[in-house]
Amino acid sequence: MKDEGQNFEKLRKIIAEEKKIYKEIYSLEISRRNANLGEKKMIAAQIISLKKSIKKSNDEIPAILNSMEITGALSPKDEIIKEKTPAEIKAGFIPSGTNRLGANLTHPHPTAWKKGYTLEELKPTPLERETIKRIKKKQKKEEEEKEKKPSEYIRIANLLFSNISNKIVTDKTFEDLERDLIKANLQYTPRSYISMIFLSVLISVFIGIIIASFFLFFKLGAIVPFITRLQGDFALRLVRVIWIPVLAPILTFMIMYIFPGLEKASSEDRINEELPFATIHMSAISGAMIDPSKIFAVLITTKEYPFIEKEFKKLLNEINIYGYDLVTALRHTAYNSPSKRLSELLNGLATTVNSGGYLPEFFEKRSQSLLFEYNLEKEKNTKAAETFMDIYISIVIAAPMILMVLLMMMKISGLGISLSTQMITLIMVLSVTMINIVFLTFLQLKR
Repeated sequence: MKDEGQNFEKLRKIIAEEKKIYKEIYSLEISRRNANLGEKKMIAAQIISLKKSIKKSNDEIPAILNSMEITGALSPKDEIIKEKTPAEIKAGFIPSGTNRLGANLTHPHPTAWKKGYTLEELKPTPLERETIKRIKKKQKKEEEEKEKKPSEYIRIANLLFSNISNKIVTDKTFEDLERDLIKANLQYTPRSYISMIFLSVLISVFIGIIIASFFLFFKLGAIVPFITRLQGDFALRLVRVIWIPVLAPILTFMIMYIFPGLEKASSEDRINEELPFATIHMSAISGAMIDPSKIFAVLITTKEYPFIEKEFKKLLNEINIYGYDLVTALRHTAYNSPSKRLSELLNGLATTVNSGGYLPEFFEKRSQSLLFEYNLEKEKNTKAAETFMDIYISIVIAAPMILMVLLMMMKISGLGISLSTQMITLIMVLSVTMINIVFLTFLQLKR
């Protein structure tokens, strides 16, 4: 009985391993559709290797069945094969006293089976070893969602301003901010983020007072010592710096208020870049006539579309965790998506699924229109980049040189310019630095 249990367990493991290899072949077949010529050859070789591995596993199954006792009445198809001569058995024929499953009914012998493979033949190739290693790695990998604890800054903000934030959230004062937080996939609740805004504004007030106090009594210079004490009318100096404690919290509030909107716009651009190719991928997958919800799961496993992946994870959570049907989950995800194009795609898919339409044709038509829009957008961005390159060259290279020459000529001719050469150089360097920062910020926002 112990040997029977071991044989059965071995048989179960072989079948389970073959199922994993079949899944691997299916995944490779999907990847091959969108691969280039060189990748297709490599994937085809890997599929052939996996099929050989399955064949070798299948060849082990009859030997295991042969060593197991088959109980029960035999059907007419399970008739005993006629006795073969020793020469025939040695040549690879099925031995005498075996049924069609290979179970030896008269004189079982462990070596009385078809001619087997040698050890060298059973040795896996390097590609097979790599594939098996990847399968084992997938098996051992446990995907555990780590619990993300709020930072200390958020905890302090909630402790100080949670009551005010609750009133604001309830009154829908910052409703647009709440929608932007959800669409941008920022890991903050509206209450926590509003509390963070208030705490940041409070801190900026103190920082503004410190900066204003510094410039009230001191000034920065271009030569040593760089910091010198100010002399003169105190009231005039106070008027010059009094705006700093007022402007600092206003700028802080504006930046934190518009940040979720900027993040949403950035996510929308990234999703729009990935969407045409993801739609082509979905069209290929839907041709296999699988469950529509499985299309999104397959795309998530590819890890090729990181921004669309976040939206599809929300979609699958709607189905698997909240228990919504596919059409409802599609409409909810479309409503909370930062990209209008993705929203249109999901709403169109919901309508197609609800009306029983043909999904491959839907994805194919939609991918063509999305790819056309993508090419137009790229062409427009290229033209805009050429224009900004001309502006950048004019402002950063030509303008500072001309301005520096003018300042030098005015200083030499004595037209009232009292700046030293070091100060003029410092002004030029700071000007170029600020212009570069402005351009880099603009490019980052455009991305």
